[in-house]
Amino acid sequence: MGDGLLEVSVLDPRDVSGAAEGGADRLLLSTADGMSPEPALVSAVCRASELPVHVVLRLNDTWSTTGGEIARLVGLGQDYVGSGAAGFSFGFLDADLEVDTEVCAYLAAQLPHVPWTFGRAVDDTLDLCRSWRRLVELPGLAGVCSAGSPRGLEAGFDELLSVAADPTVAAMLMPGGGLLAEQVPWFARSGVRQFHLGRQARPGASYKAYVDAGHVRSWRLLVDDALERAVRAAG
Repeated sequence: MGDGLLEVSVLDPRDVSGAAEGGADRLLLSTADGMSPEPALVSAVCRASELPVHVVLRLNDTWSTTGGEIARLVGLGQDYVGSGAAGFSFGFLDADLEVDTEVCAYLAAQLPHVPWTFGRAVDDTLDLCRSWRRLVELPGLAGVCSAGSPRGLEAGFDELLSVAADPTVAAMLMPGGGLLAEQVPWFARSGVRQFHLGRQARPGASYKAYVDAGHVRSWRLLVDDALERAVRAAG
């Protein structure tokens, strides 16, 4: 494997073998609708995997949260770590559709020494560049999953590639949300080293199918080749 990080979404322990055999570096576990799973499922996936498992912390279908939910999220996060989780994915916006740095910093502080990525809530903010300035100051943040648009990378690719011209952004960016094969070399040349797969890892791009080793392997080879070419070009 190369120096890139390939994260694959999983929903079930039966997704683990395909992701691992295909060359994934990390798993992202959530429910099918992108919410926090039950601790028992987290435990089952972690037992089935030798790869690090990050788990989504989210309790409603908006990008906002409440005080009561935050307390539940902290409790869930602690349970997840106890079950073997290696990190989290979460991200919240305030009423002005700005990154809610207060809530995110609080969660990170309550779950210390555990890496986390900011999820695709960033794509719903009003100013992507301003959002990134807020994000890079958050404690413990290891990456930001973004498509550049709520409609996915097909719509947001150009804007996301533009903000990735900033080396600080490129170092933290993890393109996800309909990533296309032809987009990978462009991101690699910008310095991006993390990539996220969702439906692309499954036959027919359907969440009704389990993660397939062949699908993941094709992306693994693509990412490694793009990164190697980018390094040679830069050298």
